[in-house]
Order: sequence, then structure tokens, then C-alpha cells
Amino acid sequence: MKEITGADLFVKALKEEAVDTLFAYPGGQAIDLFDALYGEREIDVILPRHEQGLIHAADGYARSTGKVGVCLVTSGPGATNLVTGIATANYDSVPLVCFTGQVSTHLIGNIAYLLKVSFEICDCVIISVRV
Repeated sequence: MKEITGADLFVKALKEEAVDTLFAYPGGQAIDLFDALYGEREIDVILPRHEQGLIHAADGYARSTGKVGVCLVTSGPGATNLVTGIATANYDSVPLVCFTGQVSTHLIGNIAYLLKVSFEICDCVIISVRV
């Protein structure tokens, strides 16, 4: 019996929710999700040049199609680059769902890991809570 990974479940959930377009920008903490999406024929993955363009494209997609705009980015700066677009969509009642990668829980607060890749860790909930 094949083991189902979290990334496989992510793709399955997108399909079950009838997501046919995903605005996504790859990065280290989300790479397993991109591997699971590779070759997926039911979901069109749109790769922008930057996360800020991604979130505004998803917003425009939602406004023009009436569907939910769905985004996927990595942790840290990938996630923080979504905040302005999330605020815009929120204030205009545009439906968006944004997924971000995150480092493993046991690495959060680990000083050795923080010194190595501190840019990958931020508290996205605190950053976006007022939005």
C-alpha cells in the first residue's frame, strides 16, 4: 500500500474543492507541494515572477471568474509578500485562500537553525491578523 504524504493530501484537497487554477511561487519550505503538483493535469499552476504579483493575479482571477483565488508560497518573505494583496482582497470581499510553507515545528526557536536560515521564519499570523 502506497503511503500518502501531506503533499499528496494537499493536492487531493485542492481537487476536492474544485480548484482548477493555483497561483504558486516555489521555495524551500513548499517544495514538496510543488513536487506533488508536478504533472498534475487537473490543476493549472500559474508561476509569476514574484509573490506580490501572484497575490494580485489571484485577486484578479477571483474578481473576473467568481471563483476563489488560491495561492501557494514558501515561508518567510514569500508569506510576507502576500500581505498587501490579502488586505486588498479582504477589504473588497474577494475570496482568496493562501497557503504557505513553514519550517518544521521542532526547528522553530532553534538558534542554530535560525542563524542558518533566519529569513525563512516569521509569524505570519501576527503579521496578517489586522488584515
